Amino acid sequence: MTLHTATIGCHGIRACLSLVAVLSIGACASGPPDVPYPAFIQADDLPDAFVAALPGARVKQFGGDSRSVRSSNRLLLPADWDFGTGAAPDKSLEIFVLAGEIELAGFSLRPGGYAWLPAGYTGATLRSRSGAELLYFLSDAEERSAIQVPLITSVESSRWRPLSEDAAEFGLSVMELRSDPGSGAKTWLLKIDPVATQGWESYSAEVEGYLVSGNYKHSECIAGQSRTGSYLPGGYFFRPAGAINAGPEARSLETSIWFLRTPGNGAKQAVAACSSANQ
Repeated sequence: MTLHTATIGCHGIRACLSLVAVLSIGACASGPPDVPYPAFIQADDLPDAFVAALPGARVKQFGGDSRSVRSSNRLLLPADWDFGTGAAPDKSLEIFVLAGEIELAGFSLRPGGYAWLPAGYTGATLRSRSGAELLYFLSDAEERSAIQVPLITSVESSRWRPLSEDAAEFGLSVMELRSDPGSGAKTWLLKIDPVATQGWESYSAEVEGYLVSGNYKHSECIAGQSRTGSYLPGGYFFRPAGAINAGPEARSLETSIWFLRTPGNGAKQAVAACSSANQ
């Protein structure tokens, strides 16, 4: 299964949300829709960032907090890269391989490979002999986390399943990567086929996503107005809890795969329409 079409030589979250939004709006002449939170961002349009804990890596930083070292990033590792993971003692580390191959804590991970290391697990080594591209998230420790040991999986060991038996969600499939029964934190892949249709909805927890492959169109409901834009591979969003999104214009122009994560328990709620009465 091909999850990512980028090559290792391609150009490759919130220092503050407004800065990311400004960067994304200025990325091209027409610009993405004006949204008050990071959405419709393409990683290739962001400048390279320097991260001291990851020497030699080209980093596209979607956002973060320099004081707490919390961040969401895409890394491009050169060939023969061999350092520590860059993890901080009070932060969990989450990695998803987009292209190439890495060795993490003695495990080899190829595209679709996933790892979550709990806070305090800082002794692992991260290597790449031929180079690799990966998503890299440092997050605050989850106080109620029930998973206290590293979780490392390959795409071969996971399976797609229908999102639900509801006919309204036909064409949507998920592959669970992590689901913590204590904190409620979840990470998953969502596959959206061109036949899938979606109504307006909201989610009661914040969600961030990265388009691994495909060509996808989505809408955000802002002050009762629909703002619709497109995502290509490398597209990113960070959506706050309760934000209304999707809608009848949301669709895949080709089968698309999203990497999605949320830090806590959340529930999806259908919304009748994009109107100021719902916000």
